[in-house]
Amino acid sequence: MDNTNQRKALINSEIALFLRGLIIGKVLTLMVIGGLLWWLLKPNLSTRNSVNSSSAQNFNRLSNYTSNFQTVADVPPASFNYGGSTAWASIRQLVDSQIQSDRPELQLRYVNPVNGSPGSSSGIRMLLDGKLDFAQSSRPLTDEEKAIAKEQGFTLEQRQVGMDGIAVVVNPSLNVPGLTVEQLQQIYLGKITNWNQVGGPNLPITAFSQRPEDADTVIFPTNSDLKGQALGSNVQYVYSTTEAVRQLSKTPGGVYYASARSVVFQCSVKALPLGNTSGQLIPPYREPMVSPEQCPRQRNQLNSQAIKNGSYPMIANLFVIIKQNKGQEQQIGDAYANLLLTDQGQRAIEQAGFVGVR
Repeated sequence: MDNTNQRKALINSEIALFLRGLIIGKVLTLMVIGGLLWWLLKPNLSTRNSVNSSSAQNFNRLSNYTSNFQTVADVPPASFNYGGSTAWASIRQLVDSQIQSDRPELQLRYVNPVNGSPGSSSGIRMLLDGKLDFAQSSRPLTDEEKAIAKEQGFTLEQRQVGMDGIAVVVNPSLNVPGLTVEQLQQIYLGKITNWNQVGGPNLPITAFSQRPEDADTVIFPTNSDLKGQALGSNVQYVYSTTEAVRQLSKTPGGVYYASARSVVFQCSVKALPLGNTSGQLIPPYREPMVSPEQCPRQRNQLNSQAIKNGSYPMIANLFVIIKQNKGQEQQIGDAYANLLLTDQGQRAIEQAGFVGVR
């Protein structure tokens, strides 16, 4: 009996050892197979990660790529004179300084007119007279300017680089809902002379304006029947927008029109909504309007969306005026326009308070 029990115990022990060895063997086999598979797949995973990393880098390079001042070719390395629209002042201050920082081989010098006030008209006139290499304008060329250029043996090209609105501003104390474009034109022709004719108080209108020959912006389109008509006797001429704003602040019945970028941000005047009809008046500022009391802690901002989508009724396009004479003037005019039309240039124009065209 004892021998039988001993034999059974020995058999059970041998079976347990066999099973343990079998299990260990299977585990080792699985480990070997797993290691082999990992070794075989490692190059593919490495390649895949490398491909994914390379693709991500390429995507980032493509998504971050933008044309900038450095990418513009044929920028002449010299010093050039330019001038024109006072509405471009913030572009000259912000954008042109960036251009000259990135392209130090190019030097730009703003030149004021000797006679008359600075503006689009005087700048184009100076370009025609050979006193500027290119001009900045807040209005399109006139037929007369094109004819003068043709007489001198060249043509003028207008290259649009941005957009602005034409804003109408009044004394902050004046209570008037707004104006239609036609009403504004009639005021400057001297046919509307009191604010009570357009829904305001019984107060004579004093209209301020730059002289037509020096005008920076225009309210009578070149294809309008009103173009060329004499302005009314109620119009008082000013040298610049700065002077006009100063006069408006002390003239209760005063009115003035200018680049929206130049006047919408001002604290001492109030911009009026404009419309093609009295039922569709659109402000040149983003609503709600910031009151003079809140300014300068807060300032009105340009209604860029209305200008860009064309719903604002008076738009001033920004043009680089280029002399097409196959000379250095044409080269620098083309280069300057191309610089402003880069992605970097368009962003800078918007930072300067205007609307880009791209």
